[in-house]
Amino acid sequence: MAKATQEAATVSGRGVARPVAALLLAGTLLAGCQSLIEQSYEPTVSPSSNPQIVEEVQKNDPRAQMGAREHPRIVASYGGEYKDAKTERLVARITGALTAVSENPNQSYRITILNSPAINAFALPGGYLYVTRGLLALADDASEVAAVLSHEMAHVTANHGIERQKKEEAEVIASRVVAEVLSSNIAGKQALARGKLRLAAFSRNQELQADVIGVRMLGEAGYDPYAAARFLDSMAAYARFTAVDPDADQSLDFLSSHPNAPQRVELARLHARAFGAEGTIGDRGRDYYLAGIDGLLYGDAPEEGYVRGETFLHGKLGIRFEVPEGFQIDNKADAVLATGPGDVAIRFDGVADSRGQDLVNYISSGWVTGLKPETIRPITINGLPGATARAAADRWEFDVTVVRIDSQIYRFLTAVPAGSKALEPTAAILKGSFRKLTAAETASLKPLRVRVVTARPGDTVASLAGRMMGTDRKLDLFRLINAMTAASTVKPGEKFKIIAE
Repeated sequence: MAKATQEAATVSGRGVARPVAALLLAGTLLAGCQSLIEQSYEPTVSPSSNPQIVEEVQKNDPRAQMGAREHPRIVASYGGEYKDAKTERLVARITGALTAVSENPNQSYRITILNSPAINAFALPGGYLYVTRGLLALADDASEVAAVLSHEMAHVTANHGIERQKKEEAEVIASRVVAEVLSSNIAGKQALARGKLRLAAFSRNQELQADVIGVRMLGEAGYDPYAAARFLDSMAAYARFTAVDPDADQSLDFLSSHPNAPQRVELARLHARAFGAEGTIGDRGRDYYLAGIDGLLYGDAPEEGYVRGETFLHGKLGIRFEVPEGFQIDNKADAVLATGPGDVAIRFDGVADSRGQDLVNYISSGWVTGLKPETIRPITINGLPGATARAAADRWEFDVTVVRIDSQIYRFLTAVPAGSKALEPTAAILKGSFRKLTAAETASLKPLRVRVVTARPGDTVASLAGRMMGTDRKLDLFRLINAMTAASTVKPGEKFKIIAE
C-alpha cells in the first residue's frame, strides 16, 4: 500500500465483499498474456553484442502509436519501471538474440522491466514488451525468460494485439447496451467486468500459435527449446503455492483464460522435439542469468510496505498488523488485501483527515452501506483512538474498524459469508495486532532481494532453504524458485537462489 488516499471511497455491502474476496485472482487476469508463457530466460549462445532494441519504436508505425498510447498506463499500473543496469542488460541480451531469428527481424522492440512482484509478461502492438521483476525472480535460467519473450514477440509479429483491439472496440458498444438494460448497477458492472476479463487475454488459438512460433525462435536462437515447457510447469507450481486453498476451484486464476496447463506443456515439448531430445540441445544460460538477477528486488517495493508471512509492516507510515494463520496477504497499490479459508476477506487502507473528525461520526458518515447504527462504538487499539461497527448486505456480514494516527485514518473491513463464525475472531486479530512501529523496528526494515549463493560442502536443500526470509514456507519456496523437485539434491559448487535481505 503506497500511501493513504485523500478521500474515502464509497464502500457498499454488495460492492465490496465479493470484489475483496476475488481481487487476488482477478488482478492477474487483466494483464493480457500473463499466464502460462510469461517466463523469462536468456540463451548461452553468443547473442548479438548489439541487440536490436531501440529506446523508441518505429515512429511511422501506426501499431507503435497504439502501443505508445497505452505504455504510460501500463507502467503506472505496475509500479513504474524497475531500474537496474545489470538486469536490464541481461533482458536486452535475450531480446536481441531472439530478434535476429524472429518472424520479422526488422521489427524493433522496446522492452520494459516492470517494478512489480507479480508473475507476468505481455506485449503491446508496435513492439512494446513487458516483463515483471517477479517473473525474473521465478525463472530458473536464461532460456526460460527467452521462452516468455519469444512467445510475446510472436504475438507482436502475428498482429494478435490488433485483432484483440478490434474485439475490444466491439465490446465497448455491447457494454453500453448491457449497462442500459440491466436495472442493477452492480449487476451491470459485473457483466462488464466479465466481458473485459474475457477479452483481456488472447484467444486460445492465438496463444497456441504464439507457442509454436516461440519454441521455434528458442531453438533457432540456440536456447534450450524445452524451456517453454519447463517454465509452464513452474508457473503452474507457483499458482498452487500462492493459492490460499490449493484444492479449491481455480477457475478464476490467471491460468483460466489460456489453454489448460497439461495440454500446453505437452504441446510445447512436442514442438521442441523437432530440435532434438530433451537435455541434449540448446543453451540454458543459468550461470550468467543468475549473475544478472543477483540482488534483484523481491516482493513488495519499500514504498509499498512489507509482507512478512502473515504480518504487514510499513516503514514510512510507521504501522504494522497481522492477519490470522492461513491467510494470504496481497499488497496492492491502493490497499492491502487478505483472503483466508471459508471465503473470509480483509481490506486495509487509509484516508487523509486533516479535520480531525470524531471517529464515531466518521464511521457513520455514509461510506458504509448496510451499517447497523446500534453497533457503532468507540474503542482504543493499543493506545490509539478508534471506532468499530457491524454491517450486513446481501449474503455478507462485515466488521468495520477505523483507527487514527495523527492526520490519517486507517480502515479495516472484514467480510465473511452470512452466518459465518469467523467474523469476530478474524477482526479481533486485526485490532489486537495493529500498532505503531518503534524507531528500532522501522530502522531494521529492509527489502527482500534475490541472493545467489554457492553451495559449500555439507550444504543440503534444508540448510540452504533455512536461509530464506520473508516466508514461513521456506523449503517450498526455495524448491520453487530453483526449479527443484522433492528428490533434488545439492552438490558443492552449484549455485542457488535464496530470498534474503
